[in-house]
Amino acid sequence: MAITVVGSVAYDTIETPAGRRERCLGGAATYFSLAASFFTNVRVIAVVGEDFGKRQEAVFQARNIDTRGIEHTAGKSFFWEGSYLENINEAKTHNTELNVFAAFEPKIPEAYGDSEFLFLANIDPVLQRRVREAMPDVKLVAGDTMNYWIKDHRAALLEVLKGLDILLINDTETKMLAGNNNLVQAARAVMALGPKTLVVKHGEYGATLFHGAKIFRAPALPLEEVIDPTGAGDSFAGGFFGYLAAQREITPAAYRSAMFYGGVMGSFACERFGTERMQKLTRPEIDARFNLFRELTHLD
Repeated sequence: MAITVVGSVAYDTIETPAGRRERCLGGAATYFSLAASFFTNVRVIAVVGEDFGKRQEAVFQARNIDTRGIEHTAGKSFFWEGSYLENINEAKTHNTELNVFAAFEPKIPEAYGDSEFLFLANIDPVLQRRVREAMPDVKLVAGDTMNYWIKDHRAALLEVLKGLDILLINDTETKMLAGNNNLVQAARAVMALGPKTLVVKHGEYGATLFHGAKIFRAPALPLEEVIDPTGAGDSFAGGFFGYLAAQREITPAAYRSAMFYGGVMGSFACERFGTERMQKLTRPEIDARFNLFRELTHLD
C-alpha cells in the first residue's frame, strides 16, 4: 500500500527553552512522510528551491520515501521562523517566507497514479482540491487545515471537505470551523460538511476520534522534557494514517490503534529539534512506546 502526500518541504529556525536551531529540515510533508514511512510506502509531492541539496534528500532516501514528486526549481525553499519561549504548546511566528512555495502547482508523477491512500497536508485548499480531483480512485483520503484557511478561505475549504474521508485538526480549529464552542456538537457539525471521520488533536492532552456515532479518546504520553513541538501534529497524522494504510482491513479497532500510533509518532517528534529524532528512530522503539500507551489506558 502506498500513501501520496502533498504539502510543504521547508526549512525552520526554531527557538525553545531547550535552545535554538537554525534552518532545520521541516515542513508538513516532511514530518508526515517520515512518520508514515515506518508503516507503509510513502510518496511526496512538494516544491523546493536550490538550497535543498543532497544532504536533505538523503533524509528521505534513508526512509525509502519516494521523492520523484518533489519539484526542484530556481529560488529558495519555504522558510519559517518561530519560538516557543512563552508557551511550549503554542508557536510564536517571527518570520514566514513562502519563496518557491508561493507559486506551487502540485505535479503528480505518473508513477503515483496507483496510490491507494492520499493525504492533503496543510496547504491552500485550492491546491488540495486539485490534487484530490486528479486522484479520484484513491481508497481513502485524509486532510489537514488551519485557522487561516478556515477564516479567510472558507468557501474553498468547504469544497475540499466534501471529498475527505478523514479530517485531522485541533480543537480550536474544530470549534472555529463549526462556529460552536461545544466540542462534541462542533465535531458533528464538521462531519456533516463531508468527512466521515474527524480526529481532533489536543496537543499534550491527546486526541479524540469521532468515527460515525462513536467517540474514542486517546491520551498523550507524558514526556519529561519537550525539546521542540514543531511538527508533532504532522507526525501524529503520519503515524495515524500510515498505520491505517498498512492494514488489510480498516475496522473501528484499526482506527483506535491508529490513534495510539499517531500519539507515539507525535511524542517522538518532540524529543529533538526538527526531524532529528525521527531520522534516528527505529520500529522497535515505536512498538515499545505503543505498549507504554496501552499500559497507560489499561484498567486491570
